[in-house]
Amino acid sequence: MELVSEYLFAPYYSYSQLNIFLELTAVIFGLLSVWFSRKNSTLVYPTGLITTSIYVYLLFHWRLLGDMLINGYYFLMGIYGWYFWSKKENGITVNKISRVTKFESYVLWIWFFGSLVLVNVVYVFFGYWGSIVGHIDAMTTAIFFVAMLLMVRRKIENWIFWIIGDIASVPLYLYKGLALTALQYFIFTLLAVAGYITWKKELKKNGA
Repeated sequence: MELVSEYLFAPYYSYSQLNIFLELTAVIFGLLSVWFSRKNSTLVYPTGLITTSIYVYLLFHWRLLGDMLINGYYFLMGIYGWYFWSKKENGITVNKISRVTKFESYVLWIWFFGSLVLVNVVYVFFGYWGSIVGHIDAMTTAIFFVAMLLMVRRKIENWIFWIIGDIASVPLYLYKGLALTALQYFIFTLLAVAGYITWKKELKKNGA
């Protein structure tokens, strides 16, 4: 047990107190954001904007460029999602939980491969390409790009992509020595499963 603890937290000995504090803050607000998303609450967005802005800084520092890009993307999409989820007519929410249409599924594939190409180009540009970490980071980034697009559009399928990406991110961050963030993604996985179940019940209740 002591060896496991040493492996998980040894990298933090070399981190500044500021970065440790920022990572912990980002983890807390990240968990809150996913919790509010599971509850289908618009509070997912203000909490998400806080955590993503912190991670943009930290991930650039850690050279995880794919995840840095996606957090910048999360920030921008969070602003749009906040508007989309909050839109009402005569006091009634306009955009409720729904499923992906056939046309939208084609768009998602284009979005996925476009994101994959973009991240690869960024890694090559900064000279970080070639490692297994880079390949995994690029793939999870493309998955999360699709997941976020589906979430802001309130599509239930967003949870499937979050689950896949979250599972893949746990070993990635453990390898990078970011135990707190790895733990966050493990909890994200559990919350994403719960979120899918909750949204499915809501979808059924709405008769969609």
